[in-house]
Amino acid sequence: MIINVIKAHLLRQIPEKNEKNMGIKTAHDYVKFYLDLDIRNSIRFLNFVNSEKITLKHKMENKKSNKELIQNGIRILEELTEEINNVGEFAVLEKYGK
Repeated sequence: MIINVIKAHLLRQIPEKNEKNMGIKTAHDYVKFYLDLDIRNSIRFLNFVNSEKITLKHKMENKKSNKELIQNGIRILEELTEEINNVGEFAVLEKYGK
């Protein structure tokens, strides 16, 4: 899938984050991360959110991962999905992208 190819390419350009210093803790952080990747014209935000959820769910299977941080990330992504479905991607990006 093209999204996975693009994401893999982009992730190679981003330094690994130490789970203890995980930078993404809020919806605003996820939106900023998405906007900073500058993929808005090629990947819809909802697709990005869904891909992130899948990635985090796979990380949950890793016994070494900090499950609390991962569960928080999944919760935030599910809230973003609900908000996108209610008000649309543009409104969510405008709300948190400031």
